[in-house]
Amino acid sequence: MVKIAIRTTNAPQPAGPYSQGVEANGFFYTAGFGPQDPATGAVADSVAEQTRQVLRNIEAVLAERELTLDDCVKSTVHLADLADFAAFNEVYAEFFSESYPVRTTVGSQLANILVEIDVVAVVSRNT
Repeated sequence: MVKIAIRTTNAPQPAGPYSQGVEANGFFYTAGFGPQDPATGAVADSVAEQTRQVLRNIEAVLAERELTLDDCVKSTVHLADLADFAAFNEVYAEFFSESYPVRTTVGSQLANILVEIDVVAVVSRNT
């Protein structure tokens, strides 16, 4: 197995011993990303704005392997409060198009953020 770890300054830096993304066996896996702006470290107050930033962070890591959200087949979403689902889902729909990836959404205890997302994408070329 060939495993390629990805790191970019265009997304928040890992807070521990993990990669922002890893390509292996035709798939690309991202770490769970929170809503920190990679340039400033700022975190928006609303779940909608936090979701937008999380998805921008994921887009930045995918772009390092010339992938987009259209290449995603799976997403896992952690919400601090499931009552925020409608606001989160509205923003999520702005970023993904049909055919949508499968998705799991769960309520989680998050450290001072409202949303965290990770994705799995298919790499459709030989690199």
